[in-house]
Amino acid sequence: MNMPNERLKWLTLYAAVALIVCGSQSLAANPPDADQKGPVFLKEPTNRIDFSNSTGAEIECKSSGNPMPEIIWIRSDGTAVGDVPGLRQISSDGKLVFPPFRAEDYRQEVHAQVYACLARNQFGSIISRDVHVRAVVQQFYESEVNNEYVIRGNAAVLKCSIPSFVADFVQVVSWQDEEGQLYGSLGDKQGADGKYLVLPSGELHIREVGPEDGYKSYQCRTKHRLTGETRLSATKGRLVITEPIGSVPPKINNINDKFQLMQVKLESDFAMQCPGQAYPVPIVRWYKFIEGTTRKQAVVLNDRVKQVSGTLIIKDAVVEDSGKYLCVVNNSVGGESVETVLTVTAPLSAKIDPPTQTVDFGRPAVFTCQYTGNPIKTVSWMKDGKAIGHSEPVLRIESVKKEDKGMYQCFVRNDQESAEASAELKLGGRFDPPVIRQAFQEETMEPGPSVFLKCVAGGNPTPEISWELDGKKIANNDRYQVGQYVTVNGDVVSYLNITSVHANDGGLYKCIAKSKVGVAEHSAKLNVYGLPYIRQMEKKAIVAGETLIVTCPVAGYPIDSIVWERDNRALPINRKQKVFPNGTLIIENVERNSDQATYTCVAKNQEGYSARGSLEVQVMVLPRIIPFAFEEGPAQVGQYLTLHCSVPGGDLPLNIDWTLDGQQISEDLGITTARVGRRGSVLTIEAVEAPHAGNFTCHARNLAGHQQFTTPLNVYVPPRWILEPTDKAFAQGSDAKVECKADGFPKPQVTWKKAVGDTPGEYKDLKKSDNIRVEEGTLHVDNIQKTNEGYYLCEAINGIGSGLSAVIMISVQAPPEFTEKLRNQTARRGEPAVLQCEAKGEKPIGILWNMNNMRLDPKNDNRYTIREEILSTGVMSSLSIKRTERSDSALFTCVATNAFGSDDASINMIVQEVPEMPYALKVLDKSGRSVQLSWAQPYDGNSPLDRYIIEFKRSRASWTEIDRVIVPGHTTEAQVQKLSPATTYNIRIVAENAIGTSQSSEAVTIITAEEAPSGKPQNIKVEPVNQTTMRVTWKPPPRTEWNGEILGYYVGYKLSNTNSSYVFETINFITEEGKEHNLELQNLRVYTQYSVVIQAFNKIGAGPLSEEEKQFTAEGTPSQPPSDTACTTLTSQTIRVGWVSPPLESANGVIKTYKVVYAPSDEWYDETKRHYKKTASSDTVLHGLKKYTNYTMQVLATTAGGDGVRSVPIHCQTEPDVPEAPTDVKALVMGNAAILVSWRPPAQPNGIITQYTVYSKAEGAETETKTQKVPHYQMSFEATELEKNKPYEFWVTASTTIGEGQQSKSIVAMPSDQVPAKIASFDDTFTATFKEDAKMPCLAVGAPQPEITWKIKGVEFSANDRMRLLPDGSLLIKSVNRQDAGDYSCHAENSIAKDSITHKLIVLAPPQSPHVTLSATTTDALTVKLKPHEGDTAPLHGYTLHYKPEFGEWETSEVSVDSQKHNIEGLFCGSRYQVYATGFNNIGAGEASDILNTRTKGQKPKLPEKPRFIEVSSNSVSLHFKAWKDGGCPMSHFVVESKKRDQIEWNQISNNVKPDNNYVVLDLEPATWYNLRITAHNSAGFTVAEYDFATLTVTGGTIAPLDDGTGHGNVHTRIRLPAWMPEWLDLNFMVPLIATVVVVAVGICVVCVALSRRRADDLRGGQKDVYYDVVYNQTMGPGATLDKRRPDLRDELGYIAPPNRKLPPVPGSNYNTCDRIKRGRGGLRSNHSTWDPRRNPNLYEELKAPPVPMHGNHYGHAHGNAECHYRHPGMEDEICPYATFHLLGFREEMDPTKAMNFQTFPHQNGHAGPVPGHAGTMLPPGHPGHVHSRSGSQSMPRANRYQRKNSQGGQSSIYTPAPEYDDPANCAEEDQYRRYTRVNSQGGSLYSGPGPEYDDPANCAPEEDQYGSQYGGPYGQPYDHYGSRGSMGRRSIGSARNPGNGSPEPPPPPPRNHDMSNSSFNDSKESNEISEAECDRDHGPRGNYGAVKRSPQPKDQRTTEEMRKLIERNETGPKQLQLQQTNGAGFTAYDTMAV
Repeated sequence: MNMPNERLKWLTLYAAVALIVCGSQSLAANPPDADQKGPVFLKEPTNRIDFSNSTGAEIECKSSGNPMPEIIWIRSDGTAVGDVPGLRQISSDGKLVFPPFRAEDYRQEVHAQVYACLARNQFGSIISRDVHVRAVVQQFYESEVNNEYVIRGNAAVLKCSIPSFVADFVQVVSWQDEEGQLYGSLGDKQGADGKYLVLPSGELHIREVGPEDGYKSYQCRTKHRLTGETRLSATKGRLVITEPIGSVPPKINNINDKFQLMQVKLESDFAMQCPGQAYPVPIVRWYKFIEGTTRKQAVVLNDRVKQVSGTLIIKDAVVEDSGKYLCVVNNSVGGESVETVLTVTAPLSAKIDPPTQTVDFGRPAVFTCQYTGNPIKTVSWMKDGKAIGHSEPVLRIESVKKEDKGMYQCFVRNDQESAEASAELKLGGRFDPPVIRQAFQEETMEPGPSVFLKCVAGGNPTPEISWELDGKKIANNDRYQVGQYVTVNGDVVSYLNITSVHANDGGLYKCIAKSKVGVAEHSAKLNVYGLPYIRQMEKKAIVAGETLIVTCPVAGYPIDSIVWERDNRALPINRKQKVFPNGTLIIENVERNSDQATYTCVAKNQEGYSARGSLEVQVMVLPRIIPFAFEEGPAQVGQYLTLHCSVPGGDLPLNIDWTLDGQQISEDLGITTARVGRRGSVLTIEAVEAPHAGNFTCHARNLAGHQQFTTPLNVYVPPRWILEPTDKAFAQGSDAKVECKADGFPKPQVTWKKAVGDTPGEYKDLKKSDNIRVEEGTLHVDNIQKTNEGYYLCEAINGIGSGLSAVIMISVQAPPEFTEKLRNQTARRGEPAVLQCEAKGEKPIGILWNMNNMRLDPKNDNRYTIREEILSTGVMSSLSIKRTERSDSALFTCVATNAFGSDDASINMIVQEVPEMPYALKVLDKSGRSVQLSWAQPYDGNSPLDRYIIEFKRSRASWTEIDRVIVPGHTTEAQVQKLSPATTYNIRIVAENAIGTSQSSEAVTIITAEEAPSGKPQNIKVEPVNQTTMRVTWKPPPRTEWNGEILGYYVGYKLSNTNSSYVFETINFITEEGKEHNLELQNLRVYTQYSVVIQAFNKIGAGPLSEEEKQFTAEGTPSQPPSDTACTTLTSQTIRVGWVSPPLESANGVIKTYKVVYAPSDEWYDETKRHYKKTASSDTVLHGLKKYTNYTMQVLATTAGGDGVRSVPIHCQTEPDVPEAPTDVKALVMGNAAILVSWRPPAQPNGIITQYTVYSKAEGAETETKTQKVPHYQMSFEATELEKNKPYEFWVTASTTIGEGQQSKSIVAMPSDQVPAKIASFDDTFTATFKEDAKMPCLAVGAPQPEITWKIKGVEFSANDRMRLLPDGSLLIKSVNRQDAGDYSCHAENSIAKDSITHKLIVLAPPQSPHVTLSATTTDALTVKLKPHEGDTAPLHGYTLHYKPEFGEWETSEVSVDSQKHNIEGLFCGSRYQVYATGFNNIGAGEASDILNTRTKGQKPKLPEKPRFIEVSSNSVSLHFKAWKDGGCPMSHFVVESKKRDQIEWNQISNNVKPDNNYVVLDLEPATWYNLRITAHNSAGFTVAEYDFATLTVTGGTIAPLDDGTGHGNVHTRIRLPAWMPEWLDLNFMVPLIATVVVVAVGICVVCVALSRRRADDLRGGQKDVYYDVVYNQTMGPGATLDKRRPDLRDELGYIAPPNRKLPPVPGSNYNTCDRIKRGRGGLRSNHSTWDPRRNPNLYEELKAPPVPMHGNHYGHAHGNAECHYRHPGMEDEICPYATFHLLGFREEMDPTKAMNFQTFPHQNGHAGPVPGHAGTMLPPGHPGHVHSRSGSQSMPRANRYQRKNSQGGQSSIYTPAPEYDDPANCAEEDQYRRYTRVNSQGGSLYSGPGPEYDDPANCAPEEDQYGSQYGGPYGQPYDHYGSRGSMGRRSIGSARNPGNGSPEPPPPPPRNHDMSNSSFNDSKESNEISEAECDRDHGPRGNYGAVKRSPQPKDQRTTEEMRKLIERNETGPKQLQLQQTNGAGFTAYDTMAV
């Protein structure tokens, strides 16, 4: 019983092991990387990349593989390429990029380099073909054409010389002569056969040159292929024609032309020239050498190969054209020849077969490189990007090893290009080389015990382990036992047991693990204590030249030294020998003579015991063969040949033998071999034969090895047939193939030719066609036809012998064939007919006839007869019909049949007769002069109807007096014309064919209709009225041509000379006889010729157009100025001005004159100072100008219409001239010998004064005049050394660079002892610039020294900070201001006399602020009036107008000074703008005017009625967006959102619905209530509307309205009343009435309380009133809209900031002044929860007493407690009531010390109940908050807020704007704490929100829109995503500055539905400084702005009485709110603000 169980256990174990083994094998067979592969190029770069430095280049390299290969660019030497900034970079996608670069940045190592692309992954690497990159720097080049000398009658070749540095990129595209005649290229017919031909290489070939050709000159046009630039040659070449004197033999002028090398590309055209000239004109013949021979044959000329004169032109080059050509030039005197070697290059390509192979270890792998292209210079192989030194096309790896796997590449190259292919070698099978996993270690031991050495190795396949001791294999014996076994996991364990170890057992033990895939080994020493012992060493044989390595096998331990000796000398004894301490001896490059010997190894220990062992080394020498060869060149058949193989070196005995192509040479080959001594062998061939060709190898062998040497033998063998062609027959249509193969040496060329005609004899080359081709000697004819039948010649030629040829007949066996498959045959009815069929083909042929596909048997009808006739090519069959009938019109078919097939032909028999009569003649249409007829086509008698004849006559005439109309026979409709209107006609019709005419049809009668007038209006006149109007007058056409009653006229007009159509206007007919009609054409172009035509019309239509009348409108003014205005200075008083007329189309008339406007540049601004000159020419000279003055000039053209536009001002300066005389001179006595002469400069210096000359002369005497030169800046001169009491005369002149000017008046003075006080300075006027310094001189003389005093405007001068007296008497004024202008008098006085002068000071200042007023507004423009300031002194030059939209940038516009009004256009519709102006003069820009705040017209979109907008179905809703009104500003887009009524979140359907479309919201559920939210956008803002709707049921029914919890559905239901109650007691009426009364009463109470509290405890000195609010929740009716611009409908004290003003951030905080305290509600919402206005829709809330305010807490916190002690539902962002805030940052300019405190006020129902841990109060859960309910409940605004009615946007009288403010953005403190509610009487929307509607914060006057378009903000948190700032817009004010707070709260996250596309241009979420306008969206009006320039005015502080009056006006509010509910269509809309 036990045994089976045991066996079962073992079987199970075996099965498990087998499974493991199989599993491991299968894993090995399917390696994990089966889907992985090495790199392969997908996109390989091309061989050459040439690019221009202006364009740059990108070289793309893409590869595939798994994993994805990495791309690396390398140079040709293999080094990687890096980025060179600006010149070379490698992009992220692997492209090599060369950006455009400057010429000076060219670097050869970058831009002229050979690159390659390397792709690599873990399986290998591949390298692309060589990429030759060449950047070409744009260089100027010129091509030249040189003169060519030619003998008359010869052909001339003109060359275009292109500089070598661009020759590679420039090619000749055409030639032309001096007349521009272009010369043809090879392509055009005239070029190929004409006199002139442009060769493919660019030369101009001119044949048969005559004397007339010497008169022309030629230029070549070249094109740069990189830049595309074309240019003509710089020089023109011509032919120099020489007349021959006597005969001239052919000669080649240039020796280089005698042998030419040419390389052309495959399929290109090329020409080979033969440049020999001679007289008489030589004959040129071309030959081609047969490859490998010296034989040549004539070049065969055909369509592809042509000879023009001596030039051979070959089109579409093929590789076979390559070879050596000879051109022979002969005439009667001599001959010459030219050799040309042609290489036709074909693009290289390569492919490796197979591309991937998987090879098992040890198996061979073969890769074959298949390549094409020509020429191929080298073949090389690489593995993984490294060369492997193999150059054969086949790469064979005999035994694949692990290191052989990878990527292999084959490269083929020539001088021009390279190509590569790659293949991958993968390893298959088991490939784990052996690994030693565990091994023995070195061991030292005493003799005696046994030793156990163990080695464990692994690998796949399982390795075998062997053991060695000192290099000798260990075999089992009695002491050494080797054993091994395989473990379960496949490792081999081998052990070596040594029994009782001896000292002699010591040594180096090695275990070697070996398998077929590798070897692993481990060695370690076993040291056994004992005496030295050396084991016996065997004799060592080594081949000379190798290295000997031997280790001494030493045992014993310890060993002190091991040495080697030879002949008792210790080694080493030379350089080749090396001895190592471990006993290893190495001898390099072993030689027999020096190294063959016995070597002794000596081992010693420390005790001196030693052991010796000898080693005999034998050196063997390999054979050495002397190279040998056959005679040079191939051998001829029958030639005697011998070879001698000599082996002078090598050990004997030698074995020498021979092989031919690797095979032993047999004697029957006719080759004998014989030994010559011991070291030689001779091979002899008595008579060479073809089989002897091959490689002869001599082999020499000895014990040392084997050497061989091989030499080839080529044998010339004439062609011989391998396969000779024979006659063939083929079935027609089959693919024919005839083989013709021959061999020989050289390999013969096999060609096929076809016989001309039907007999052999003359043959011509086969034309290359689609179906005939020759491949490797085999003739293929696809789809062979009878035309291919004939004799063919196959010829094999290799230049040896006469060649082989064979003629064969190819016959085509054809089935019968009819040449005509289908034809028509006609016969006249009743006449005989014969039908004939001729069938060609192999006879016999049988023919049958069918009629309409039925067999025709003459026996059945004796009218038919059949006859047959045998022809040479086939058979003819005839069918005769005696007498034709109509039934013989049929299809007759003859069918021919023979042994090879059948064919048929058809004859369509047509029996013809006259047609039948046409019928169904009827009138389709008629007019006054024509009638349109139709009829039915009759039977045509089998002959096409040639025509119909329509006959017609007047009803009273007979049919003999008829008119005819001929109509083509193919039509059945026709028009009869030339009838008279309103006339009766009879009409009939006849048909006609080639056979005859039919009978007439029945006649029809018609009456013609009335017609349009046929006459033209008369007496047409066109006269211009003004520039845009012309008057046209005319009279009616003659009465006879009216053709009815004329109803009116069409007057057409258009621009003359254009193809446009006329624009017509209609004029009614004037019934008065002879009355003239007239019409004024308006809005025409100025001075434009119009063509006018007129036509009359009656009820039928319009008559003919009158003749065109052309006329010009009156002339206008030119709309463009003269162009190219320029001025040239002629003299000091003349300037020439020139210009070009304005364009003709802008003249708007005939330019009569030009006006030149000119003035000195400094007076140009003043129109009154400008001069005008008229001229008719295009230039003029301006005379009488001021000298040396800069003039400004403008030119304008003038027509009869007036002056045109002025040109841009130009400037010129007149030349300088000599100056005028100094205007005044004084001579003042300074003493008895000195006089001071002073003067004023000339009024007109006429240039730059260079000097003054002072002339002095003693009076009376004839003394000479003295002169003194004075520098130009000096205005006085002291004349000294004068004689006392002698009068002197003085005068002064001024000089410029031109010369000396006129002299001043003379003045006489006499030196004297008495020196009275006198002032040398003159009265003068000084002009000073604002804010600059001014100095007024007062130079005085006198003795004693005079005292100088100044008076300013008559007041004595006293020095101050700005004015002081200088030592020289001058008065210095610093920083002149406007008030300094006036008279300044200087007084000098001494004891003798006194003197005074008066200066006038004029101050030039920038303009003061101008006055700007608004004149008009439109939707996109503003008109403003500008007036200068009254106090400006300096002339104003113009204005600069500054304007900006509320949230935009400032823009400017220049306005001329005389412009009273200015239009600012292109503005946003419905937007606020700020406008101010500055003036400017020549000083600069002046002060800014007050800012004008205004807005363009236009409003936000208007809500539509629900029924017009929404159309509901069961699962969708259609929205009709055309129902929306745009409010005057075009709509931009709509946002559509929807949700189910009970959901909270909105789903956005689309945020970009275009207007004017319908939109369908799909995928709704039937019978479900939905909410729909629509946001309509235009440039004025956006409007939000909410709609409730229910989808229909599936059957299309409606569902019941929802109850919203208050008892109200969506539809107003009338409450049933008892019959006894009066009708007016309807609760629908009474409830609102009672509510209104309650509201008013409560409001009055609140007001009273407020007033009393104000009197009682206004702690702030009566600043503002405190109000208590009552908030109502009231169900709103279907039409109510709510303005959601007040955030969260909350009561908050805010302030409205001016737009675009930045608030300073609070230090140390992430929040700014807009931040607000965040509050949360425990258990209901987080700090950042979104306020849900849909909860707790209470109908009313109680008015509760406010909590006691906590005084003394500046920040609104009680003693550090960080909470407010009450809160209001929905008020998460509210400021705590009764918290006093110190608001900094309201204005940057505001004095912080004057910042106001303000206090918040209590909520009317705040709840005490502090919740610790928050900066704000928390609402207890479940607290009834008055929040917005989606079912119709809305929070009402406080009743005591100001309310006003505004009708049609008119201004309310309740609110008066604040007084004028200096700061445009400041509304001062107007009603800081008030809220306004406005009810629009149009029934539009109810607005409740913070503050009055500000058109601008500075302009508090109400307008259409409370906040306007750009002020936007979130309308409460549910709508935050419509605001501009998502998260930023809802921050806490208190938390950042609150000392009681912890860390500042982070900003809340953006709302869930936040849509970035709705963000405004203010959307910067990261900014800490948000504009104040953004604060506005959250805060509402808050606080005092503070004034910038003046303190708050008293009138801004309202008294309690004023407040009370305002409140009393507010009684209509609640009533309006209630009335509002009754309108509309049951939806809630939010009128919102857009940003």
